[in-house]
Amino acid sequence: MSDQLDKEYLEKRQLKRGSAGWILLAGLGVSYVISGDFAGWNFGIAEAGWGGFAIAAALMAVMYLTLVLSLAEMSAAIPAAGGGYSFARQAMGPTGGYLTGLAVLIEYALAPAAIVIFIGSAVEALLGFNGPWVYAAFYLVFIGIHLAGAGEALKVMMVISGLAVIAILATAVALIGDFDTARLFDVAVTDAAGASEFMPMGWYGVWAALPFGMWLFLAVEGVPLAAEEAKDPAKDVPKGIIGAMIFLLFTALLVVFLLAGAAGADAMGKSAVPLVDALNFAGYESLGTAVNVLGLAGLIASFFSIIYGYSRLVFALSRAGYIPKSLSVTDKRKVPARALIVPGVLGFLASLTGEGDLMLAMAVVGATVSYALMALSHILLRIKQPDMERPYKTPGGIVTSSIAFLLALLALTGVYAYDPRAFFYTLVLFAIGAAYYFLYSKNRLVAKTPEEEFDMLAAAEADLAATA
Repeated sequence: MSDQLDKEYLEKRQLKRGSAGWILLAGLGVSYVISGDFAGWNFGIAEAGWGGFAIAAALMAVMYLTLVLSLAEMSAAIPAAGGGYSFARQAMGPTGGYLTGLAVLIEYALAPAAIVIFIGSAVEALLGFNGPWVYAAFYLVFIGIHLAGAGEALKVMMVISGLAVIAILATAVALIGDFDTARLFDVAVTDAAGASEFMPMGWYGVWAALPFGMWLFLAVEGVPLAAEEAKDPAKDVPKGIIGAMIFLLFTALLVVFLLAGAAGADAMGKSAVPLVDALNFAGYESLGTAVNVLGLAGLIASFFSIIYGYSRLVFALSRAGYIPKSLSVTDKRKVPARALIVPGVLGFLASLTGEGDLMLAMAVVGATVSYALMALSHILLRIKQPDMERPYKTPGGIVTSSIAFLLALLALTGVYAYDPRAFFYTLVLFAIGAAYYFLYSKNRLVAKTPEEEFDMLAAAEADLAATA
């Protein structure tokens, strides 16, 4: 492919620089995740009781915090659109980069399909209709907004996420007076090993609840995917991803404590709409209706933002030659249109299964594999390239990323404990993607490292500016 490494190739594959400052990037991180505060996490209470789930959620909070601190360092040092894939490629070579990107792609391709199914259920509850055409409408509308340009899309995400945050804060204010510690422990104690009033399903329950603890933070790692569109990547991306994580820790504490304490852990574990049910239990039916509407905004925010995430990942993998290079061609607005549309079509087809829970569990498998590889990348880069310029350095160094690595592996096994089908189905997808690389694209890569690719892109941009 070396003969194609010319100005024309890279000029057709550029994103719009300077579209996002750190506040927009932090908003993007919150948008990725915010739907997880409205539903999904509470099923962890059904698996482990409130105390067991609290342990699982705390472990996953530590995993995400240590991972985010590791990603902040790598994103400042390697500000490429591929995010974790680019870091792994720098640390472990083309094969390690591709396998990491493949894991993230599985997560980001399946998560929107699952979320749009949940959106369909919310629409049905509010308006009385649902079905494939509802899924299609949401894909068409929100991919269309992304096609208008990155800056515009990120601003729309901020507004939608803001509505969802208002719903969470309003719920917290309303319920704080109804909080009763005793309601946290109203789940019946089983005879499982280690079972107690605090952990009614024992230690196995804690293990099986790990994927639901992840749902409070899942996809925040996608902020570095916007690195090439940041105003100052070395400063904006670390500030954006750390800011998003701190805010998400705050909202997670609000929903996990207040909802179960106000309406009872047992009721929350059985609820499909925990915020609404908790408000109804406390007698705030009108506010519950409003939150139900805004909860739809939360689902939309995550759906909308993950579409952005998968498009930038597909763009980066395609530009590097891992997947068909036509997917990375950008239009006059510097938008990777094909990287938006093709995965969107595949996601829509996946949504037709109607099995949102299964796809979410499969997305978690992809996520945990990628987290382990990203954390390993941080460790290897610290060892192999100690002199690399690092505008931001991870507190604790490789100790921090080692914690993220070990907890990611633990979370991966938690998916098996909850749903073995999701575990094995995802491994099949991973094997198919790996076979494509080893049998076809391995020898068709554009550059040896993301830095080489990024330098060539910068040179192409400079040449373009000089001739303009």
